[in-house]
Amino acid sequence: MKTKKILAIVAMLSFVVSCTPMSPYETVDSPAVLKIVQNAKTRSQHEALTKYFENLAREMRVKAAEQRTLFEHYQEKGYLYGRQAQNNQSHTWALMNRYELAIDKSLAKAAFHRKTAAELARNDSATNARQTANVTTGANSGKN
Repeated sequence: MKTKKILAIVAMLSFVVSCTPMSPYETVDSPAVLKIVQNAKTRSQHEALTKYFENLAREMRVKAAEQRTLFEHYQEKGYLYGRQAQNNQSHTWALMNRYELAIDKSLAKAAFHRKTAAELARNDSATNARQTANVTTGANSGKN
């Protein structure tokens, strides 16, 4: 049973990876990811989505840092690029902002799925406790 869950998670994540757009900042709201998010029902699926969005945020943080370094370079050495210096600066600044916004979105989605997985785990443990209590109560009432 556990193997089936793991295979389902791996299949789901591989589907996400194969259908994602090329730009990581677009991946957060891509239709393929939204469809998988909507179909997530179990705790393990929400945990997998949490890991996915956290990894995505980590990747985008690296790319945002690269863009920030490049932006600083264009500001310091703008004279090397002539008329293109301002275009390069504005393009790099826009990309950096997109990555940073996508990081925030991705981390928010990861937090949501982490919370959902915790609630499902709590509900599962409460259900198991109730079932155990019912079995114990049923065994005691049968003896009387």
